[in-house]
Amino acid sequence: MKQPQQSAPGAGAAVRRLAPPPALCGFLLLLVLVFTASYAVGATAGPVAPGMYGTGADDGGGLDKSKMRMRHGGGG
Repeated sequence: MKQPQQSAPGAGAAVRRLAPPPALCGFLLLLVLVFTASYAVGATAGPVAPGMYGTGADDGGGLDKSKMRMRHGGGG
């Protein structure tokens, strides 16, 4: 009977050993596709609240705090 020839571990085996598992590559590809689709849908939908702007340090969120009455510890 003939003995099966075993190839010596060479560059091919080293590359396979260093490469990430196929399941990890598939998961990362799926993750990129989901985020890309999410970004595309968000860009298509546009802003949820067009009149809403970020609060700056100088505007205090648009509230006039001088007219607010503070009731501390009133209980009701």
